[in-house]
Amino acid sequence: MLRALLLDLDGTLVDTPQAIVDVAQGTLAALGLPAADPDAIKETIGLPLPIALGQLIGTGPAGAADAVEIYRVLWRTHVTPRVPQLLYPGVREGLSELKRADLRLAVVTGKTQDGADSTVAAAGLNDVIEVVLGYTSVANLKPAPDIALLALDKLGVRPADAVIVGDSTHDLEMAHRAGVRSIAVTYGALPEAVLRAADPTWVAHSFPEVVRIARGLVNVESP
Repeated sequence: MLRALLLDLDGTLVDTPQAIVDVAQGTLAALGLPAADPDAIKETIGLPLPIALGQLIGTGPAGAADAVEIYRVLWRTHVTPRVPQLLYPGVREGLSELKRADLRLAVVTGKTQDGADSTVAAAGLNDVIEVVLGYTSVANLKPAPDIALLALDKLGVRPADAVIVGDSTHDLEMAHRAGVRSIAVTYGALPEAVLRAADPTWVAHSFPEVVRIARGLVNVESP
């Protein structure tokens, strides 16, 4: 039966894909670099910031330190204050409903641990999210299963009794590697066809649909 949901953050709970594109473009401009293809930026969503920016500027993570610092300053200035308004429709109500149904809830994100904690706090979700994990809490990054397995260990839940919810192929591949079922959400960064090619267990087109899928699995034997 379903006992826990492990949720991505950007593009799953918080509508930040366009903000990520805008801040990445602002970072490139500050470095005197040309703008990037917005789709190329969206494809990096879910990756740790040094890797994502290293790809965009062509230096790799080791050469991305200045870009990371510029990005973080722009993000804290222009995006963090808007996080409460950027929650996708139905997220706050849906998470509260799932908690009332005795589901354990965790966030597993490609943000740093500090970034994950601050975003969940800014969104006002600390009362419903039990475990918050960023990539700096584990040795291996998504799509490795480490962050999902650590969340399950902290929750005391078996992989068979959990579902991972995310908007990227990194989330879905992580779910496969961890032996956890998955819900791909189509309202985030990537097109539905790309997500379906990663073979999620279910596909949801809104967060209320995620809630309906999860509620349907509560107290039902896992397939």
